[in-house]
Amino acid sequence: MVPAVVLTWIPVVLLLDRGASMTEQRLLGVGTWLLLIALLWRENNRTRAQVGVVVVFATAVEYCFAGWLGVYVYRLHLHGFNGVPWFVPPGHGLVYLGALAIGRSSYVIERRRWLVPATLAIAGSYALWGLLLSGRRDVLGAFWFLCLAFFLLKGRQPLVFVGAFVVVTYLELLGTGLGTWTWQVRDPILGVVAMGNPPSGAAGGYGFFDAAGLLFAPRIVALLARRPRRVAKGGEDLVVQQPVRAHHAPAVGTADA
Repeated sequence: MVPAVVLTWIPVVLLLDRGASMTEQRLLGVGTWLLLIALLWRENNRTRAQVGVVVVFATAVEYCFAGWLGVYVYRLHLHGFNGVPWFVPPGHGLVYLGALAIGRSSYVIERRRWLVPATLAIAGSYALWGLLLSGRRDVLGAFWFLCLAFFLLKGRQPLVFVGAFVVVTYLELLGTGLGTWTWQVRDPILGVVAMGNPPSGAAGGYGFFDAAGLLFAPRIVALLARRPRRVAKGGEDLVVQQPVRAHHAPAVGTADA
């Protein structure tokens, strides 16, 4: 269900954004946040923490590389905090959740022995095409393919990265094809790294967000689990009530017990 919802919502938002004003674009952002929250409602705390980490990391990267440096530019060609559409941060959460749902599905798990090498073969062919045959040389895509290969071969949950390749490649081809964002011909930082539109191995770059979610989420859940809980009834601020504490009665002595 989750992958179908994500793969349907992506083109809906991108198509609606084509002629949207700033206000309409922000409404699309609100709708994307609501959808993400609704999908997370049925998930466990660990998955919610993973999505939260991905959203934080991805948002920081978006405002740095798109809003500030201009490595890729969104349709309205704005800069700073206005340069990133409101639907992008929750959109990253949806992309990760879709990749995670694909990776944990029984269909994918049962076929993991050939899905991982098949993903490597398809992603590698795409990267070679971008590097050698495309009319726009794509060095960044080839580098990101190497990152994706590392996550697929050495990562603790390689099937998540199989899902990430599917969802991210689908997202990037749609987004650049519809003109929602455009990658620069060369990186604006050093001016030496050629980039495709989109980079062929974009899923490898996105894999760092996935890896961050998988790494930090268990620690966040464990940290929250150690927080003292307030007992709502009676307003007492206790983690656990005393073993014996009857109202208006003395505690039982050790010897009596």
